[in-house]
Parts: sequence; C-alpha cells; structure tokens
Amino acid sequence: REVGSYFAQWGVYGRGFELADMVSNGSAAKMTYLNYAFGNIYPKNGGYECGAGIDKLESGATTPKAPDAGSGGDAWADYGRTATRQIAGGTPITWESPLAGNFHELQSLKKMYPNMKIFISLGGWTWSKWFSNAAKTDALRKQLVASCLNIYIKGNLPAYSGRGGAGALANVFDGVDIDWEFPGGGGQEYNTVDKANDKRNFTLLMAEFRAQLDALSKANGNKKYYLTAAMSAGKDKIEHTEPAEYSKYLDFINLMTYAFHGGWEYTSSTFQDAAGENHANPAAKTDFHSNLYVDPNSPNYLDPKTGQRGVASYYNIDDSVKNLVGAGFPANKIIVGVPFYGRGWSGVPNVNNGLYQQATTPARGTYEAGIEDYKVLKNAPGTIYVDATTKQSWKFDGSTFWSYDTPEVIQTKIDYVKAQNLGGMFSWSLDGDDKDATLMKAMSKVRP
Repeated sequence: REVGSYFAQWGVYGRGFELADMVSNGSAAKMTYLNYAFGNIYPKNGGYECGAGIDKLESGATTPKAPDAGSGGDAWADYGRTATRQIAGGTPITWESPLAGNFHELQSLKKMYPNMKIFISLGGWTWSKWFSNAAKTDALRKQLVASCLNIYIKGNLPAYSGRGGAGALANVFDGVDIDWEFPGGGGQEYNTVDKANDKRNFTLLMAEFRAQLDALSKANGNKKYYLTAAMSAGKDKIEHTEPAEYSKYLDFINLMTYAFHGGWEYTSSTFQDAAGENHANPAAKTDFHSNLYVDPNSPNYLDPKTGQRGVASYYNIDDSVKNLVGAGFPANKIIVGVPFYGRGWSGVPNVNNGLYQQATTPARGTYEAGIEDYKVLKNAPGTIYVDATTKQSWKFDGSTFWSYDTPEVIQTKIDYVKAQNLGGMFSWSLDGDDKDATLMKAMSKVRP
C-alpha cells in the first residue's frame, strides 16, 4: 500500500519545516510518495500555462475579493533560497548551481530515497483559479499540460535569481498530482467555474495529462510517470466528477478525508475574516473534522430545510469511499487522507464534553483561527475522548474543543483501509507532525 504526504512549500517560513526535517524525524523512511504543494497556473500565450520563477505574494489566501487573487507564486521557496537545514549527501550549492531551495532538497531526497515517488501538486485551495477555463477545449488542455510537463517533468525551469535553466529540474518529479478544488464550484469565490461542463472537462484534462505523460515515457525509455488527483470527500463534489471515467487515467487519488467541519462554521454574529466577510451559520455546532463513520445523532445529519439526510452528513470517510466505489472508482486506487492538524472552536459549553455544542468563535490557532498542528495539540490542555460511533477523537478543556487524530484513531483508520482493500493512506501535511514523526510512524503501519 501507498504511504504519502504533502510538503507545504510555505512551511519553510513561519513553521520552519525543511525537507531535511522529514528525513531526520524518520518520516521519509516510512513513505512511498511525496506531493510538493503547490504549483500555480497563469493566463499566458492566449491560454493557460504552468508557471515557475514567479515571486508574488498571494492575496487570495486572506482577501478572496482582491483583483489579483489566485495569481501568486513563491519561486524563492521553490529554487531561490538556501535551506536552513539541508539533506545530507546532496550536491553542494554554489553560485553556479541551477537549483537551490526546496527543489534542490527534493533532488537530494531523490538520491537518498530513489524508490520514493515525488509529485508536483498543481492547484490546491488557493491556486485552482484557472483550471475550469484551462480545461474548456482540447487546444487549451493540450497547452496547459504541455507547459506543466515542460517545467516539472522535462525540468526546463525559467531563470530566477541566477538559478533555473534547461533541464535544471529533470529527474526530480516522477509525476503530477492535480488538486483542482473543485470541478463544478465550491472552492474559492474567485475561481473560474463552468457548472455545465467542468464534470466532463475534468475527465478530459486527466486524459490529456495521461496521454502526454505516456508520450514522454516512450521517449525516455519507458520510464514510468504517474498521474494522481486530490479529490474532495464530499458527496456533492464527487457527483461533479466522473469517477469511473477519470479512474482510467489515474494511478490513484488522494481522498481529502479531513476538514469536514471547522471554525469557519463559527456562530458569532460579529466575527469577520480578513476579507471583511461573515460566513456564520447560526446552527453550527462543534463536530468532527475527519470522522470515519457518520453519526445519525449529529446536528449536521439532517438538512433543516428538508428534514432529510443532508449533504454535510456525507462528509465522513466511509460514505466517501462508498460513493466513489459505487460510482465506479477502483477501491485499490483510493488513498485515504489523515490530518496532521486539528480543527477547533472556543466558547463551548461544558456539556457532553463539548461535542455538538454551539460555540462563539473559532479556537485560537498559531497561524489561523480554528486550526492547529498536532504537535501543538498533543500538549494542549484538556481531556481526550473518542466517539464510539464515528471513531473520531477530540480534546476538550471545558471551553475549547479540538477535533484531531491520535495515533490510536489512525490505527482504526488503518484497519478500515485494510478491510476495504483500499490503496493506502496519506497526510496533510508533514509540518504538522511532531519532531518524532509520531503520526507518520503510526500511519505507515498500513503498509504490511
């Protein structure tokens, strides 16, 4: 089975997490693949193309209505800066080196672990702006795919800060992971969306990536190139895709079985996010963010408008897997996601150990309200509980509620993956684990 994770490009800054840290803490030795998050695409040459060598602060992450939202890039992290801690055995970085930054460290990682597959992840929550437009026609799809493979597979990096050049990134990435969030909508408000055609165009885009990767494979002595995609766990999102069709082109999918509920569902009538907006749901209550099974007693089980089972209730691992398999996606190509972080609320009444209670605000997080890394939560005050129905753990200190995975809960998910003959497990993201890689070591037990 596969054991993977995402490395967040920006984690080298405030979090201070370098690729060398996944080696020193033992994570790398447990993994079969790594997704590097993220690469962006941009309007170019009359269509849309992958880009690199672009340094631009991403405004959309905090201000979705900004005119330039979704157009950021971080070439400095990718191949400009010199890592604070470097992977041993890598090529020394000199003024003439074509690679520095994370790309240089990925190159060193490849030398140390030649069997680890390394993928470039394109898009993500913030950089999925142009996928819909870029997938509209055969010509646009061909243009996008060719540009992405030119940079990340052929390795032709644009010049940046004295780095880059033809072939500079060759033999680092083994494939592409498509993180289009989401076909048919439901992602950032600045994303292009074609509700009528995204469903089919997503499949056609996967087919085009597969075709061009296969052509490169033949040109390179039948070297294997992989294609994966990150897929929402939601029933509503899955129904905006064609699982039986796009599965033909993918090696596997990373099923994003986390962030089912969280602080964005705060109930405060005065709280505003950085964009000056309020998305409060008066009925929102504390709930799980990566539960294995549905709880019919959850306040999110019934749609208050219809009295029938609501869309939100299908955001659980078991229903997600069943919906995909039922739609024709092979079980052995489904990789289940594990969060290395928690979602939380504050101002929670001390009733039912905080579960399913109305809160007043997202919990305080180090980098963002309502979200915190496992390495912090494991030492946070409170008592850990495990729900018998959903199999999800949470911590409650009398007023703050955090839903997150413990090693014991991860083992429950491992048992499920094996019982359902699924393809493995992955996590978001490496920098959330502790210095001993406690969660990765627990998750990797899915392999035998």
